Amino acid sequence: MLMMPTPGTAGHALIEPTADVDATAEVGADTRVWHLAQVREHATIGSGCILGRGSYIGPGVILGSNCKVQNYALIYEPAVLEDGVFVGPAVVFTNDVFPRAVNPDTSIKDADDWHSVGVHVGTGASIGARAVCIAPVSIGRWALVAAGAVVTKNVPDYAVVAGVPARRIGWVGRAGIPLRAEDDGRLTCPATGEHFHERDGVLMAEGDPR
Repeated sequence: MLMMPTPGTAGHALIEPTADVDATAEVGADTRVWHLAQVREHATIGSGCILGRGSYIGPGVILGSNCKVQNYALIYEPAVLEDGVFVGPAVVFTNDVFPRAVNPDTSIKDADDWHSVGVHVGTGASIGARAVCIAPVSIGRWALVAAGAVVTKNVPDYAVVAGVPARRIGWVGRAGIPLRAEDDGRLTCPATGEHFHERDGVLMAEGDPR
């Protein structure tokens, strides 16, 4: 789910004087942009977000509502974050599969000399401090990427991944707490009591239409 800024929404964004927000960027109501953060041209930031000190939001990047981007995280275009995503300190979302500064003739590359690819993060997912997400890759809803992980493959909904390269080591619920295995084969969230079923590496919450 992705909620975009709506004209006329009550409330105002709080943008620190030292932040650099391009005039073409859209910043939703009640969003806070802290010291030295940069929001590039045509980026779209939903309502209720927090962009920490020194964070970078690339051109055309889309953030849903209630996202939290911690200090010095770098989110390069064309990334898309759905609602309620947490991005820890110094996280990097890449956008170039074969990065080079120059072409084979040593001329400097410009925007026409490469094709950017993005990272997509589903609703409620969390990316731990200093993790690197290598585009193109998708992080599922409510997934949890451990601090320092290097994500090179798509991450399923509710999965916990860790390591270099990142591999699934467990499952979490919407509260972010590891699920408990029950005798009947279900998995239960200790915090919410919500039940899940795993089949063929996919976790589904009971009543989840997906």
